[in-house]
Amino acid sequence: MKFNLNNYILVTAILLIPLVTRGQADIHFSQFYETSILRNPALTGVFSDDYKFGAYFRNQWSSISHPYQTILISAETRVSVSRTSEDFLSFGVLGFSDKAGSIDQAITTFYPAINYNKSINADHHTYLSVGFTGGYVQYSFDPSKATFNNQYLNGSYSPLNPAIENLPAPKMTFWDIGAGVNFNTSSGEFNNATYILGVSAYHITQPNMSYYKTADVNENIRWNANAATGVLLNDQLVMQAQLNFAQQGTYQEIMIGGMAIWSQKEMGPEQLFALSGGCFYRYNDAIIPVVKVKVKNMSFGVSYDVNVSTLKEASNLQGGIEFTAFISGSYGGKNGVLKKTVCPRF
Repeated sequence: MKFNLNNYILVTAILLIPLVTRGQADIHFSQFYETSILRNPALTGVFSDDYKFGAYFRNQWSSISHPYQTILISAETRVSVSRTSEDFLSFGVLGFSDKAGSIDQAITTFYPAINYNKSINADHHTYLSVGFTGGYVQYSFDPSKATFNNQYLNGSYSPLNPAIENLPAPKMTFWDIGAGVNFNTSSGEFNNATYILGVSAYHITQPNMSYYKTADVNENIRWNANAATGVLLNDQLVMQAQLNFAQQGTYQEIMIGGMAIWSQKEMGPEQLFALSGGCFYRYNDAIIPVVKVKVKNMSFGVSYDVNVSTLKEASNLQGGIEFTAFISGSYGGKNGVLKKTVCPRF
């Protein structure tokens, strides 16, 4: 009799991990600074344009097993509260689909977000932002792709042989809530240095995370802290540094790094072309080089995780590749707060 241990372990892990640990970790991206709604809803709309549409693709661990593949789309915009106020409202929406493993363990989400940005000092673009997001989340797997020991008779496998496994419904859904605060400001005579600092929490209601609907098996709250700074060295060169810390149950993730951004401009403040390059480090996991190109209102980025954790023996340093694409711009013919640069270096 042949025992397909890999599939058995995979199914058992997917169904029973929520029963034995409360340290689940959310999905993450190497270009984390582009996923504001997932990182802190109070970052929604905190960028130098008036609107931004984005798409992401991530492929991870293809050198080890069935790869984790993630597709994400997002949209953000901001509007002035009134003609006389420096305050503004930001709106955003984000959705992603993540699939992994031989039985297609999948996560599908949809997160709208709203963010109120209160002006504290107009001269230095100082804002205190409070944001909220409430989303729909679905976990699922495909039981038809699972195989079990009882389906192997006399050394051969047949899907007609009964699995004799008590599997639950292959889907579970819940509603999720997140909230955060963020502070951003600029300094210097020409506001050539920008600073951002924020904290947030997700899964505030700690929704049930069991396919079997087992009581008291809940998703942990994920706490997140973000910090960044950008310095305009001259008319063409900006240096950025980013830090992100996340903790969910026993799991922690620390991301730190920076980028240099060189831009060629037309007459006026609009960028004609920009080239960015840098490197980030996910603590005890991966070194991540990043390259980004922007042509007018379109930008494209690529990063690659060079795995340096204890898994490197199996992965051969190959972690995951990630692509991003964005379209951003400003609304024409407007007056007031939206003519200003809220966050000039990000």
